[in-house]
Amino acid sequence: MCAAAALCYPAGVPGQTADYNQPFRPQVHFSPLRNWTNDPNGLVYFRGEYHLFFQYNPEGDEWGHMSWGHAVSRDLLHWRQLPVAIPEQNGIMIFTGSVVIDQDNTSGFCAHGEPCLVAIYTGNSQTPEGGRQTQNLAYSLDDGRTWTKYAKNPVLDLRLADFRDPSVSWDAETHRWHMAVSLPQEHRISFYSSPNLKEWTHLSDFGRAGNTAGAWECPDLVRVPFADGRGSMWALKIGINPGALQGGRASNTSWAISTEENLRHRRSPGLTDGPTTARMTTARSASTGCPRASSRSCWAG
Repeated sequence: MCAAAALCYPAGVPGQTADYNQPFRPQVHFSPLRNWTNDPNGLVYFRGEYHLFFQYNPEGDEWGHMSWGHAVSRDLLHWRQLPVAIPEQNGIMIFTGSVVIDQDNTSGFCAHGEPCLVAIYTGNSQTPEGGRQTQNLAYSLDDGRTWTKYAKNPVLDLRLADFRDPSVSWDAETHRWHMAVSLPQEHRISFYSSPNLKEWTHLSDFGRAGNTAGAWECPDLVRVPFADGRGSMWALKIGINPGALQGGRASNTSWAISTEENLRHRRSPGLTDGPTTARMTTARSASTGCPRASSRSCWAG
């Protein structure tokens, strides 16, 4: 597992700039030069670069004006911060989500037969009826340097105040995009399928089960092959915030597993839930397109 966690090392590690020589500044893994940051979003490996997007306030050092910051690296150690990728706009803040490589242009966004990057994110806004969270798309045709929001956003709207954190990946076995998305206060994860990232069909739900001490957030859905190569199962990661086994305001992570039939045919009670024994942050991002030389998953937390 290639982790991009925030570890603190002595100041002055080679490769960092003078601005990072500060007593409490992480020296090995990424932190933005200034201002507020929290959840990592859309860790993706594309054309020789790791792209790390993250919750970011470009206007100050407190939570607010949430947008997607952006940094790139070739080794997961030395990061170069780029301009804000997807900014807050028209009263819609950009909450957590994921980034995928659309290899076959299923979305119709890519140009000239080339793959492109597509972001799936939660838009958070205030409406006359109250708060609203929806799932939206943006795409990049220049290796993630600039992004265009889909003109027909949102692509998924349940008219709910708490409906967020889409985890999307391409499933080669079903030839569909799969999404796991959270309904935090209901302690439920919903699963959707799409041929093109724009039109989504509800498959099934998981919950309420296991650890419900805090809101369910930042799910990840990963297909895990059996050791003998004969089939696979789905692994679902759920962030519990707060809800750590050690108590307090710390977060925790729970896992569940399911067969393909359970996921596709609305029999998700067949999932098995159990908390991890490791202490993990609730916010994480599984990577898309890890280098072919590695069979491991890449995560940022």
